[in-house]
Amino acid sequence: MEERHKILLLDDDPDLLDMYREMLAQLPSRPEIHTANSGPRGMAMLEADPFRLLICDLKMPKMDGLQVLSIVRRKYPALRTVVLTSVVDEQFRSRVYALGVDLFWQKPATESEIKLFLECIESLLGRESEPGFRGVQSKSLVDLIQLECISQSSSTLRITNGPLTGKIWINSGDLIDAETDGARAEEAFQKILAWKAGSFETLPAEPARPRTIFKSYNALLLETAQAIDESRGGDLSDAAPGEAPRVPASALTALAQMDGVEFVLAVKSGDKEKTRYEARGLENPDHIAAWARQSFQRFRTLGERLQAGPLEQIEGLGPQRHVALAPQGDTQFCVGWRHSLAHEEIRDRMRKVLALWA
Repeated sequence: MEERHKILLLDDDPDLLDMYREMLAQLPSRPEIHTANSGPRGMAMLEADPFRLLICDLKMPKMDGLQVLSIVRRKYPALRTVVLTSVVDEQFRSRVYALGVDLFWQKPATESEIKLFLECIESLLGRESEPGFRGVQSKSLVDLIQLECISQSSSTLRITNGPLTGKIWINSGDLIDAETDGARAEEAFQKILAWKAGSFETLPAEPARPRTIFKSYNALLLETAQAIDESRGGDLSDAAPGEAPRVPASALTALAQMDGVEFVLAVKSGDKEKTRYEARGLENPDHIAAWARQSFQRFRTLGERLQAGPLEQIEGLGPQRHVALAPQGDTQFCVGWRHSLAHEEIRDRMRKVLALWA
């Protein structure tokens, strides 16, 4: 009989415990759901039984979620951890990820949010010991660095990859320096971001650290992603069997350097099994390319049913970044925009993106 994973759900609200227990029971892997209504009770259960995943609230009396997670990370480093909270604060999010949490999630309120939350939990349950950085959901440090910069934090990130050690200094949301293996500044930053796995810890800020990096973090991340992509080779013939072939570097880099752009993806129309795309600013664009193609297809179908005419643009506004999708000839664009941009600014800049591409 196949062993079922165990999930521990920790929250001081009994009604929420019941609701989320029923919700998690819908997961395809049918995990065992256990609940605890306090930090001490949760710690006792973790000591008594091996759990695959801990889902923890932040605000609890006597022993709050941050205290629980600090202990858990030291005592059970292999345990996957998820924060499920109503607290929406970038400083809180930064502290949580610094503890090595796998997922920070605002308590879902709509059907679509619940569906996405369950998909993420199922993915965490099924994810074995694949390479990656604890506390970062992608296979790079991009998310963590963006988080620190967006929240205007000041910190020093120490990253370890086997025998290699590197540091990245952030001051009031600006990348100011990086160092590793005899390299400094932008060269060191690119080397560190090329590491596929490792661990990180957040150290106190060093305000007196001399600045050697003067580019914005968005521009530097995009340039680094391009350099890594080119170093791995962009020839379509390099794609592994069954893997989506990648288009070589092109003028897409110029679009990615536009003010406010966090990433840009251009998906070529054609055979679904051989989706060709170019991407800048995304470490693993495969799933974004698939999502973009699916979104275009669904909205086109909806437009046809409503007889609304041809699809011009899809826009989504989020707390960390905004996303806009638009077709241009045989290319479908998906562009991530800085979250501080207003709706009208995004629409205007998307027109510039499409015009530049044309």
